[in-house]
Amino acid sequence: MALDKRARIGARIAQELKDGDYVNLGIGLPTETANHIPPGVHVIFQSENGIMGTGPAPAEGEEDQDMINAGGGFITALPGAAFFDSAISFGIIRGGHLDFTVLGALQVDQHGNLANWMIPGKIIPGMGGAMDLVTGAKTVIVAMEHVDKKGNSKVLKECTLPLTAKGRVSLIITDMAVMEVTPEGLLLKEVSEEFTVEDVVNATEADLIIADNLK
Repeated sequence: MALDKRARIGARIAQELKDGDYVNLGIGLPTETANHIPPGVHVIFQSENGIMGTGPAPAEGEEDQDMINAGGGFITALPGAAFFDSAISFGIIRGGHLDFTVLGALQVDQHGNLANWMIPGKIIPGMGGAMDLVTGAKTVIVAMEHVDKKGNSKVLKECTLPLTAKGRVSLIITDMAVMEVTPEGLLLKEVSEEFTVEDVVNATEADLIIADNLK
């Protein structure tokens, strides 16, 4: 059965992770990644509210009210999971102990800049742990839909919203494509089978370099 858009993005992100990686998943779409780790691959997922070793989402009817991630979504804990306070959690994050962080984005640009915390016209609580995560993690992956609800590109030449971080994004994975941030620019590496290269170029405000070995 074909995967839906959200699941496809999560499954593609899971391909980037390898056995033994320590990974933080942002709220929303990035949490889908935990549902697609291949059998035999042991990835240690962290949630910044104080858990190391989260598993996939629980089956319907098996939710535990005390087991939630930073966004309030229900989670499971794998054998060996650890629970701790926010001070230890952010010590792990700021100390550079995470191999990956996967975050959603409102905008990302061809320079690896990220804007994911301020929605114009809406009251917001602040950027949360995103600023710490993108600074502390060794690799930053952005997971998002390629265009917004109005059909505007979220992959830009320059972010127009307030930045969460400058130049920290390594890889952008959307429902349309996989793009790598390189010193030369944004490298289009993969195109979803539903789309053509032209579709992706037309949906992207940023300049794209087409990889020689495009998949």
